[in-house]
Amino acid sequence: MSFLKLEGLAKSFGDFNAVQGLSLAVERGEFIALLGPSGCGKTTTLQMVAGFVDPSAGKVILNGRDITDVRPEKRGMGVVFQSYALFPHMTVGQNIGFGLEMRGMGRSERDKRISETLSLVRLDGLGERYPRELSGGQRQRVAIARALAIRPEVLLLDEPMSNLDAKLREEMHIELRAIQRSLGITTILVTHDQVEAMTMSDRIAVMHGGRIVQLATPYEAYERPVSTFASGFLGKTNVLRGEVQAKKERCCEVRLGDLVAQIPHEGKDPRGTVNVYVRPEKIRIAGPGEAGLAATVRTRLFLGSHWMLEVDSKVGSLRMSLPNTGTVPPEEGTAIVVNWSDDDLRMLSAEAAHA
Repeated sequence: MSFLKLEGLAKSFGDFNAVQGLSLAVERGEFIALLGPSGCGKTTTLQMVAGFVDPSAGKVILNGRDITDVRPEKRGMGVVFQSYALFPHMTVGQNIGFGLEMRGMGRSERDKRISETLSLVRLDGLGERYPRELSGGQRQRVAIARALAIRPEVLLLDEPMSNLDAKLREEMHIELRAIQRSLGITTILVTHDQVEAMTMSDRIAVMHGGRIVQLATPYEAYERPVSTFASGFLGKTNVLRGEVQAKKERCCEVRLGDLVAQIPHEGKDPRGTVNVYVRPEKIRIAGPGEAGLAATVRTRLFLGSHWMLEVDSKVGSLRMSLPNTGTVPPEEGTAIVVNWSDDDLRMLSAEAAHA
């Protein structure tokens, strides 16, 4: 039996359906990311799990117990908010110990727990400081420590790193994931940051229009998107229109302009017009004498670890991501030939692509 189950959760605000019939099973110790754009229902879902918002329909079941109508403070969940929500008039130690004091824990035991939690988030010696005396990263650690101090059964993270700069955010991805693994705590993260979701989670629930449109490991969600939305939101992608010519045992013969590609059909039965997807990093510049697609470099950008090229071709504009190997790629206006491995192509029927 799954540790945390959401069964047919729905929430309406007047005529607006924020969440629609959402079901999700989370295993004990699993890290799940709810990923999607603003307005997709991910934060509302988290708030229903936490008990801050009452669902219009559905249930929240924790370890076999229906907690749908249980008050937030009785659910045994730790929550880290986007704003951190620290008490400015309290010291770091007092902030971390607040939930413990509300639960009636004695002073000596509370001090011990605060000290242990400060050590866990690498804030030893800062217990007497006030939030205003800390950096953004340190304040975030205090918020995490306060949530962890009560030893919650589930940790809920509502875009907790959106206020940090890129470098610190990357460091905190690694640090928070390490803490989560060491404690084995079941965690749900709400984010619109695809890198954050892929870096930290065991599975990603891609949300759109109040529903989960794909639930998979980060690798599967990235490599095998089930819709145009999932493909475009989780990473950049090129979308090409193709026509299925024939279906074989493991692949379909698909015409893309003047090219014919052998694309894995993965058990699907696409017919007629299809959308074909290829990630920018899967496209490369062909070597001398190699077959491929004739193209012209329109834009060339240097991004440090890689080059981003936009090229024009008979099948439309394509975006390419080339690793920085120390060699400068062709200049803008240069005629080139590009190709890819057919195994790196994915396709959906035109109808499924719009789901």
